[in-house]
Amino acid sequence: MEIRTIHANGVEFAYLTLGEGPLALCLHGFPDTAHTWRHLMPALAERGYRAVAPFMRGYAPTEVPADAAYETAALVADVRALREELGGGEDAVIIGHDWGAFPVYATAGRFRRAVALAVPPPGAMGAAFLDYEQLKRSFYIYLFQTPLAEQAAAVPGFFENLWRDWSPGYDASEDLAFVRRSIGEPANLSAAIGYYRAMLGTTPPSGRYPDVEPAVTGPVLYLHGAQDGCLAAGLAKDAVNHLPDGSRAEQVDGAGHFLHLERPAEVNRLILDWLGPAS
Repeated sequence: MEIRTIHANGVEFAYLTLGEGPLALCLHGFPDTAHTWRHLMPALAERGYRAVAPFMRGYAPTEVPADAAYETAALVADVRALREELGGGEDAVIIGHDWGAFPVYATAGRFRRAVALAVPPPGAMGAAFLDYEQLKRSFYIYLFQTPLAEQAAAVPGFFENLWRDWSPGYDASEDLAFVRRSIGEPANLSAAIGYYRAMLGTTPPSGRYPDVEPAVTGPVLYLHGAQDGCLAAGLAKDAVNHLPDGSRAEQVDGAGHFLHLERPAEVNRLILDWLGPAS
């Protein structure tokens, strides 16, 4: 895979790319990098797509944005700008995992096909997110609202333990090496944490981007790992009821939060069957 750079929405993005054909935009989450798509991108390229996986804003080697905006609306603006700059036409598709799923929901209607992984659509989790066991799993979200966030996340083993808890039994050593290179520096770590501070309003919206409608804008394939230790599979049981007509939701047995890395053959098949051949 080649690594290139492109200027979009006021940010210099680095991205991995493979293949030729219609754009397949692949968005990573936390704590992760564009390398998370290393199993899917070759399959997309073989199917006739131009797979592009940007490092999200603030994740090196993408630059830390000057506006320090990490609200969902900023991520959506990034996606729209990246699609335009990369020449993605009406046949472009989008895939997002974890934080990468948020802009998928808001832009699904603008892409021929859309896939979201590991974060259910808006409204699907409801009060279940405040279940005691889920609150324990989500401790990091609340920790990240505090001034101790950067110090705690920099403690050796913090990210290793998140990956262990979220995807039990998966050897994440290769992924964690990528993570350390991407958000190991203080400015990048603060950027990654900034997504969560914007999420709960600890950091107010920048005002630079128009509000994003909470409704999902087009049909989506939603995938969730049955052993997800970050967001319990039960939170996703009603996902399809919160998606537009024509959507599908599938649970992947034997997989945790990073299901596309744990069960790449199965997840690739589900995604490629949904996307169909490149136009």
